[in-house]
Amino acid sequence: MSTVVTGRRSQTPLIRQTQLFIDGQWTPSRSGNTFTTIDPATEEVIAQVAEGDAADVEMAVRAARRAFDDGPWPRMNARERGRIMLRLADLIEAEIDELAALEALDNGKPVRDARTGDIPLALDCLRYYAGWADKIHGQTIPINGNYFCYTRREPVGVAGQIIPWNFPILMVAWKWGPALAAGCTIVMKPAEQTPLTCLRLARLAQEAGVPDGVINVVPGYGPTAGAAIVRHPGIDKVAFTGSGETAQVIMRQAADQLKRLTFELGGKSPNIVFADADLDAAAAGAHVGIYLNQGQCCCAGSRLFVEDRIHDAFVERIVAESRSRRVGDPFDPATQQGPQVDRAQFDKIMGYVDAGRREGATLATGGGRVGERGFFIQPTVFTNVRDEMAIAREEIFGPVLSVLRFSDIDELIRRANATSFGLAAAVWTRDVTRAHDVARRLRAGTVWVNCYDVFDAAAPFGGFKQSGFGRELGERGLEPYLEHKTVTVSLA
Repeated sequence: MSTVVTGRRSQTPLIRQTQLFIDGQWTPSRSGNTFTTIDPATEEVIAQVAEGDAADVEMAVRAARRAFDDGPWPRMNARERGRIMLRLADLIEAEIDELAALEALDNGKPVRDARTGDIPLALDCLRYYAGWADKIHGQTIPINGNYFCYTRREPVGVAGQIIPWNFPILMVAWKWGPALAAGCTIVMKPAEQTPLTCLRLARLAQEAGVPDGVINVVPGYGPTAGAAIVRHPGIDKVAFTGSGETAQVIMRQAADQLKRLTFELGGKSPNIVFADADLDAAAAGAHVGIYLNQGQCCCAGSRLFVEDRIHDAFVERIVAESRSRRVGDPFDPATQQGPQVDRAQFDKIMGYVDAGRREGATLATGGGRVGERGFFIQPTVFTNVRDEMAIAREEIFGPVLSVLRFSDIDELIRRANATSFGLAAAVWTRDVTRAHDVARRLRAGTVWVNCYDVFDAAAPFGGFKQSGFGRELGERGLEPYLEHKTVTVSLA
C-alpha cells in the first residue's frame, strides 16, 4: 500500500494576519465573532480568524465603492497599475518559502507543491495581467454619416470574488490579476477552511502600493459573508469558483439586480488512453491527473477510459504507482500527498468509496484511511466501473480513480460526454488525426493531448455545461471585468 511519511515539520510559519482587511485597515468583525482554522494534517487549531458577515461586507463594499468612484485606481495611468502589480508579484516571490509553508499548514498540500507549483503559477498570472494593464483599449468604427464613432473598454466596477479552498494563493491571483489590470476594485471572500494566505497577500498588496479600498478581504461563511456579497447592490460583478449547487444559489440571489456573473465549477473529466499511446507518459499523466492536490482539483481526470486491448496491463501499472505514492506530513520533502482539507471532505470521499463497493466496482487498491490523526486517505483505484455508478457520475474531489473500458471510438465519445460537466478532458494517442478529432468532439472547455494539468496564464480556462460559464486566464479572462462603451460624436 501507499507509503506513509511520518517525519515532522521543521518549521511552522508565523500567523500574522487573522483580521478582516477593509479600506487598508486590519479590523475585527463588527460582531466580534471568530472561526477556527484547522491544520488538516494534525487536526489541531492553527488560529482564530475574524468572521465577517453582512455588516462587514457593507463596510468593505463602501470602501471598494469609494475607491472605484472617487479613488485613483481606475483613473491611474494604466502602466502605473501594471507596475504596482509587478511589485506585488515581486513581494510574493520574496516571501515564497513562508507563503508556501502557510499554504501547506492551512490547506494540507505538500509544501514542495505549493513552493514549486502553486506560487510560481500565481506569480506568472499576476505578471501576465500586469502586462495587460496598458493594452486594454477600444476601436474606432466607420459608421454612416458625418460622425466619429469609437468604443471604450472600461472597468465593470466593484467585483465580488468568492474563492475555494483547494488552491488558495493561485485562486487569489486568478481573480485579482484581471480585475486589477482592468481597474476594478475588489471585495473577496476566501474559503473559511483556508483564509490565511489570502490575508497575507492583502498585506503585500498594500505594501506594493495598491491604494486603500481597492482590495478588501472578508473571511467568513457562504450563507453570511458570501451571500451578502452576492446580494449587495454596490457589487457590480461576482466571480465564483466552487460547486454547482452554490452557483445555482448565487444565480438566484443575483437575479434581481442582473449582476454580471462568471462561474468556474466542478468536473468529472474523462482521461482517455488509446492502445497506441506512449503508455509510460499516459500512466504518469493519469497519476498526476487524479492525485494532484490530493484529488481536490475541479479538472481531475477521475474517469480513466482505457482501450480494451491494453486495459489489464495499464491498470496494473496504475495500481502499482498508486500503492507506491507517499502519503504523509505536508512539510516532509518526501511527501507526495497530504491530507484532505477538512473532516467534511474526508467523510464525503470515504462515502464515495463505500458507494463504489456497494454498487459492485472492484477496489483494486486503497480505499482506507492513512494513520490515526489527520484527514489522510489512501490513493484509491476502482476497476470494473460502470457509467451509471455514483463514482463514475458524481464529482468526488478526492484521490479516487474510476477505470472504465472502451473499444469503439464513437461509443467512447458518447460515454465521455454523457455527463452534466464539461470542464476538462485528455487524450493519449500517437495518431495525430485521431487526437484532433477526439479533441473536437469532446464537450469540454480544455482538452489536453498527451499531457495533463498543463496551465498557463495566457491560455483561457473554463467549462461547458454545468462546469460554469465565462473564462479565467488569458485575454478572455479580462472580459468579465470590462464594460464596452460606444461613443458617437457628430462632426457636423
